[in-house]
Amino acid sequence: MHGHGVHRRRRAAAPGAPAKQKKQSAHRRRALKPRRIYSALDLGTNNCRLLIARPDGNGFRVIDAFSRIVRLGEGVLSTGKLSDNAIQRTIEALKVCAEKVERREVTLMRNVATQACRMAENCGDFVEHVREETGLALDIISPEEEARLAVMGCKSLIDIEAPQSLVFDIGGGSTELILVDRNEGELEIANWISLPIGVVTLAERFGTHAMSESEYANMVAYVRDELVDFKTDCGALVKSEAQSLLGTSGTVTTLASLQLGLKTYDRNKVDGAWLSAKSVRNQSAILSSLSCEERTKHGCIGHERADLVVSGCAILEAILDLWPTDHLRVADRGIREGVLRGLMRADGLNV
Repeated sequence: MHGHGVHRRRRAAAPGAPAKQKKQSAHRRRALKPRRIYSALDLGTNNCRLLIARPDGNGFRVIDAFSRIVRLGEGVLSTGKLSDNAIQRTIEALKVCAEKVERREVTLMRNVATQACRMAENCGDFVEHVREETGLALDIISPEEEARLAVMGCKSLIDIEAPQSLVFDIGGGSTELILVDRNEGELEIANWISLPIGVVTLAERFGTHAMSESEYANMVAYVRDELVDFKTDCGALVKSEAQSLLGTSGTVTTLASLQLGLKTYDRNKVDGAWLSAKSVRNQSAILSSLSCEERTKHGCIGHERADLVVSGCAILEAILDLWPTDHLRVADRGIREGVLRGLMRADGLNV
């Protein structure tokens, strides 16, 4: 990760301290903790997420985190603009992130924004507003970069036995599918697509009400039709029909929680878990038939996800229709972890 979008912070010594005292204090700080602390912020169509970490062996240890549903992309499909209310919600969340970055003395950061900002006519004004209000510089990344970061963030969960894997990230405003080859232990992207359909945009198109079987089937078919060409393009690249599937998103983590019967979300049990395709189909049928109010009664769905979980199910079912499998792996990780790895590698660390 070089150049555009990577932001460095330099710590200032305490004002008024004698030079010798400043030097001793700096040595003491270096002795107590690693010199570099990294942060990755992912501002999506639905969520604002932050991770702050320091290197730990061949990976990193998270020392602070933040996640809030801000719905930045609410209405952008119909208006072409980020709304004032969505911007205000997002600014408030970003202020929390900026405070954490400051308090943790982050030295190297990258703040990425995705589909909602790519779509919005007033994105430039929004980015400038964010900088003025929070001091954070947003990097509006391309769909290709979004796909690459998702793979990098999930790489440790990609099946090492499979010659090929399909990694997918169901977002708020877009869905990325990435066909990954494994050559001599290294991962290479063979093909990818960023579909401008996510849980927010699909819900705005089809509604969030309790659906009949045919209504829900129409939503799945709509997504499937949009994916058919990518499936065809991948045909010539397929090495094996026994491809491994790995999903990263609130949709797959929520469905995994329901399969596990969790009353409240537990990342330690969900990240890396296996989700059966049969469970996906069963849960999707049940959830699509419920009202938003009824969906909120599931502890792992709650009020914030109740209106979006069914559109996520439809996207996942469309993927499973075209890439049939008995089980898929679930990742509660993605772009932020990919950003962190990129920052650390740019500093010469082997993560």
